[in-house]
Amino acid sequence: MSAVPFVFLGCIDLKEMLPYEARDVRELLEMIGRVPIESLFCHTAAALLHRSALPTGYPNDFAHWTGLAMGDQRLAERLAAIDPFESRSLEQMREELVATISDHLQHFPAGVAGGAGRALPLLPGAPRPRSHRSPGTHAEGVQGRARRGRPERALLPPHRGPLRLSRGRGDFAEWVAAALERPDVAERLAVIDPYSGSLERIRDRHLTVLTAALDEGSR
Repeated sequence: MSAVPFVFLGCIDLKEMLPYEARDVRELLEMIGRVPIESLFCHTAAALLHRSALPTGYPNDFAHWTGLAMGDQRLAERLAAIDPFESRSLEQMREELVATISDHLQHFPAGVAGGAGRALPLLPGAPRPRSHRSPGTHAEGVQGRARRGRPERALLPPHRGPLRLSRGRGDFAEWVAAALERPDVAERLAVIDPYSGSLERIRDRHLTVLTAALDEGSR
């Protein structure tokens, strides 16, 4: 079967800083409204890209910084509850972040002045394309990067979320449903929880579904 190739994208952790930073909650609100939309993906994907760097359990950089640097646990918990994988698009997530912080500022204006913590620099996000042309090489692509010493965290987050192209089930599931005409397999991929464990475990769950689909097709 000839299918439109699936293009793998890696999320590169760049050291370059954007010309934006927040030194208190009000500035965070302003910067979230101004930064390129890819920056929001970079910071909200922190739970998958930087698990070991977030020992407090906050699932994104905004909650992590608000809770630790600003000492505002109430706002940190609200920001932590925003799940980027439930958003239909990055713009919708931006609106949710803005609405959450704006509401917090209205109710707790006295507690949002800059604290003694460090400023939050805003980071860019950057995709890296890689093409695979069949369900077999698709599964091998997910597995092979780790075997060759390329961390799977550079691969899974951009595709697992619906953020990049406003796709409700994520790129893997959408491609399997449309290009391979396997909605049953797509649904199995769509229900994989991105917070269900380590990136290794998430990758293994994708491989389990894809391998089972290949076995079914060979019968």
